[in-house]
Amino acid sequence: MDFTSLFYLFVLIAIVWIWLKSIRMIEIARTAAGAACIKSDVQFLDDSVASTELRLVRNRFGRRVLRRTYRFEFSETGNSRHEGQVILLGDSIESVTMDPYQILS
Repeated sequence: MDFTSLFYLFVLIAIVWIWLKSIRMIEIARTAAGAACIKSDVQFLDDSVASTELRLVRNRFGRRVLRRTYRFEFSETGNSRHEGQVILLGDSIESVTMDPYQILS
């Protein structure tokens, strides 16, 4: 194998690794959003999250990590839609927030 072939192989491996990592982060965000909806007794709409932001930041130890922001939608009645947000810092959940909604009795 020559150097060019090794370079392209390395690039291909890097692309596959990034793709698999992003799928893993989406699953973590989707699980966090679903758990927040269950805890709040609301319906997690579409069972999906959408990536809205990707930034390079420092964590509490000073290491550079990616901060990924995902949004999701939920409903308390099934007729309305509200937005929520999941923020991942590296591989961990930094926060899950939900728009205000009416609590039904």
